[in-house]
Parts: sequence; structure tokens; C-alpha cells
Amino acid sequence: MNKTLIVYYSLFQNTKNLALEISEQTGGTIREIIPDKNYSFDYNTAAKEVRNQISRGFCPKLIAGSEPIDDYQTIFIGTPNWFKTLAPPVMSFLRQHDFTGKTVIPFCTHGGGGFCQIENDIARECSKSIILPGIAVNGTAQSEEVRKWLETIGYKL
Repeated sequence: MNKTLIVYYSLFQNTKNLALEISEQTGGTIREIIPDKNYSFDYNTAAKEVRNQISRGFCPKLIAGSEPIDDYQTIFIGTPNWFKTLAPPVMSFLRQHDFTGKTVIPFCTHGGGGFCQIENDIARECSKSIILPGIAVNGTAQSEEVRKWLETIGYKL
């Protein structure tokens, strides 16, 4: 059984594309996080919804992606950078699982903001795990960029 899991939430497919690239290079199992209520595809409306959820600490119910993680030792966790933190569906995933003793590797996509608080937020929620340095990609990741990052963090199949 493959012991690596790549979990992600993606609204506009950038984070999904990065997750697929990580999966291709690691051979890991991929799992999409899907909330019970979709965000608006209109950027301004979605931004208002998300800002409100983040300010309230809201964690939406998930209809996919929350399956058990017990069989995995290494878990890549991907999110878009939304208002300097992770997407609320990713926070739901983090709060539904015990990451004790697991290796957690964050990744995000952004439009210029980098990780901001994402790595810190994941580290806080996964305080009993080993956190490796993540990758923050502006737009679409190139396979060479992902390969170099995996080498840098010492990831081995």
C-alpha cells in the first residue's frame, strides 16, 4: 500500500493541478476535499463568502475528502491562499483527523501572497506531527520546480 497521501482543495483548479503534479512525482494517492456547499464561481461573491467564513472560524461540512488517513504516513496538504490563510474546507479536514506521528507537507497556490500564515496554521492544527517545508506556487507549477522542491525536502519514494 502506498503510504503517501496528497489531499487538496481547489476552487479554480490551480491547487488541483499542483496536487496532480505532486502525485505524479511521488506516486501518492490523491484525494480532493469537497465541501457540502460550493463557493460561488463569481470571484467577488466567493471572496465575500470566504472572508466571512474565515473571520468566524467556520469549518464547512465535507462531502468528500474526509475519509480516514490512518494508512498514510506522509500527507501533503494543499490549499489556495485565501486572505493570508488556508481555505475553510482544508481547516475542516485538518480538524477531523489526528496527525500524531505523521509527516505533513503543506503546499499552496497564490496570486502573489506566498504562504502568509498557511504553514503556521497547518503546524498549529498538526502540532504532534513532523512538518516539512512546503511549496507556494504563484499560478501553475512547473514539474521541474516541484521536482527540485521534493529533492530539497528529502522526499523519497
